[in-house]
Amino acid sequence: MTKIQDHNILVTGGAGAIGSHLVKALLERNCRITVVDNLSSGYRDNIPEDGTIRFFPLDIASGDQLDDVFQDTFDVVFHLAANFANKNSVDHPEQDLQTNGLGTLKILDRCRRFKVRRFVYASSSCVYGNYNGPMDEEITSFDQGTPYAITKLLGEQYTQFYTAYHGLSTATVRYFNCYGPGERPGAYRNVIPNFLYTALCGRSLQITGNGDETRDFCYVSDIIKGTILAAEHDEYCGQIFNLATGQPTSILDLAERINTLTKNASGLSLVGRRDWDSVVHRQPSIHKALAQLNFEAATPLDQGLERTLRWMQEHWSAIEEEQKNIEHPGSLTNPNIITG
Repeated sequence: MTKIQDHNILVTGGAGAIGSHLVKALLERNCRITVVDNLSSGYRDNIPEDGTIRFFPLDIASGDQLDDVFQDTFDVVFHLAANFANKNSVDHPEQDLQTNGLGTLKILDRCRRFKVRRFVYASSSCVYGNYNGPMDEEITSFDQGTPYAITKLLGEQYTQFYTAYHGLSTATVRYFNCYGPGERPGAYRNVIPNFLYTALCGRSLQITGNGDETRDFCYVSDIIKGTILAAEHDEYCGQIFNLATGQPTSILDLAERINTLTKNASGLSLVGRRDWDSVVHRQPSIHKALAQLNFEAATPLDQGLERTLRWMQEHWSAIEEEQKNIEHPGSLTNPNIITG
């Protein structure tokens, strides 16, 4: 095990909702940090104002420009950059493949060429696809329902290849419905920021399906803790870890909690299931991460929702201004609410 302290670190996607929290956690460990992010879904102001952070506004599929980034010698590369997420990939499958497939391959190859000590790939629970049973890391048969699920699994397989063939030390972490401060609402975003925004606007929350669908919502600080542990436990090479709470929450329950928290009296409504989403229950196994990484999520859902709501209220003016400028006004009132 190699504790991350005073390390030289690259974070791809470091301006995103999860990546920026990782950057902050690494700063607390006195690390020297480089961020690569094309700002397609991240925000420059998510990156802490710290004069030591190097920032490259690059697309990870950009090729030769990445060589300039890797002129510095990195101890660890955290690869979080991705074309997010399911509905976006259905609408833009080529862009999804370009970023999640080719982009990941380019990062991996530079980790090999420039002798990076440890590579951590941020994958997704979506790789389990249309699987409605307990999801553990030993599952090898997948039935992906979206291009995003396909390309995130492709990234995992590239990671496995670079471990097996080139000897690159890697770990893969599968995030289950991460949420928390920093994520804006939007047509391709997750259910919690969309529900919070809609509730604060005093509108009815629309649920795709019948509301009995369950997801495992894991607060961002817990996700970051697990991601760093995966980097530190370099005795586990090429391993995959689910990062989740182990506590399923129905979408109906989530909607009711958010309406109560925001004092939204407009209630909720059920709309048709999305044609690409047939997963009723995401049931992660968390035993491997607990046993090997000593990882356990510590943030109760209500506490995480309160923190996320507080952040959204503090940034309400900027969020409202952004919503005025989105390409399809009113998109948060249609059935494209992302539930996982």
